Amino acid sequence: MAKLKIKKGDIVEIIAGDDKGKTGEVLKVLPKKEAVIVAGCKVAKKAVKPSEQNPEGGFINKEMPIHISNVRKVEGGAS
Repeated sequence: MAKLKIKKGDIVEIIAGDDKGKTGEVLKVLPKKEAVIVAGCKVAKKAVKPSEQNPEGGFINKEMPIHISNVRKVEGGAS
């Protein structure tokens, strides 16, 4: 497992895929998958069953992981 140069809170730009050109803050780093979750990028609709937190159930928008090779750190992020 390689050491990742991107950390939670960094500002990154998507350089490949459907969200190419978008920028956002890293919400979570997944070192085993070599992926990051970026706020507002690669959003998918996820069906959820009714629960105590969400008694109606339905659909929620959820950010999905993006491979670390498809993002680039932007200057000015948290260090």
